[in-house]
Amino acid sequence: MSGSIYGKIFSISTWGESHGEGYGVVIDGCPAGLSLDESQIQEYLNRRKPGQSKYSTTRKEDDKVKILSGVFEGKTTGTPISLVVFNENQRSSDYSEIATYYRPGHADYTYDMKYGFRDYRGGGRSSGRETISRVAAGAVAASILKELGISVYAYTKSIGPITIDYHNCRKEYSLNNPLYMPDPDASQKAEQYIKEKHEEQDSVGGVIECIVTGMPAGIGEPVFDKLDAALSRAVMSIGAVKGVEIGDGFLAATYTGSEHNDPFAYDNNKKLIKLSNHAGGILGGISDGSEIILRAAIKPTASIGKPQRTANKNNENIEIKIVGRHDPIIVPRAVVVVESMVAITLVDYLFQGMTSQMNKIKEFYNKN
Repeated sequence: MSGSIYGKIFSISTWGESHGEGYGVVIDGCPAGLSLDESQIQEYLNRRKPGQSKYSTTRKEDDKVKILSGVFEGKTTGTPISLVVFNENQRSSDYSEIATYYRPGHADYTYDMKYGFRDYRGGGRSSGRETISRVAAGAVAASILKELGISVYAYTKSIGPITIDYHNCRKEYSLNNPLYMPDPDASQKAEQYIKEKHEEQDSVGGVIECIVTGMPAGIGEPVFDKLDAALSRAVMSIGAVKGVEIGDGFLAATYTGSEHNDPFAYDNNKKLIKLSNHAGGILGGISDGSEIILRAAIKPTASIGKPQRTANKNNENIEIKIVGRHDPIIVPRAVVVVESMVAITLVDYLFQGMTSQMNKIKEFYNKN
């Protein structure tokens, strides 16, 4: 299986299966001298681990991270950083029946067509637990961004038909409620909506919004490696994501040019700024110094108890009810995954941007 490596200079290589021994990631290209310990990474992993609320799977996992290499006396050494999280609460028997049929909304059929074989115990590499590796690496990337004064903040914008009111939002509220929704009124309505659908043995989806502040202008490439294209690819690689938009996204198609263009102006400090941000912080594939705004559409959990039609390997049409421990909604646990993939991408592009001008290279090596 190829495709488990992401990034050029700051790169990650992930491994593991949901019912194997565990998950891990090797981070290459992290500079030496970054303060890093397991507690920093654990803080991120705790945001996505299961069993924390009634809106997540009842599978109980501590998801404790262990640093195997690349850190000495609390500082990164510049060598590859290897991180591992061991699985502790697998129940493979829950999945024995699905070896004979294809679950709607899952990768069962496509894995069989590609490999002629699949790990039916929770989906193997296609499981949502694969995101453990991404979040562990994302915690390291976020630490690098923090050193540069850049922050990545994601939250739940909508669940099903319920959307936040920006005038009623508080960041601190999103960090302290199980849905990661910054609008308390919308959060309350969303909880009721999830409860109703869960009682019907169904699931729901939603939208995650991510805001990047402090990003300097001039990062990205103008053609195939556009920053917005890279961010879209990174976020779309998360299993539950079915759509990504930057700035106004699809709404831009309803505007005129005069409505969508962001005017430039100098502020009182003679700094060039934009007076609006319909572009979402990226112009021509390159960051423009304003906030980067990204949204990801998360599909409903595919594993539901409601009867569904499907087919088995004996060429029979059947009806199934999926058993096991599954999230009624993926969105809240996916918030930190979106943050992580955005952070990893930004760090990689910031490192690439260091060589974009000769004067930057000369300045780094103190050559006049």
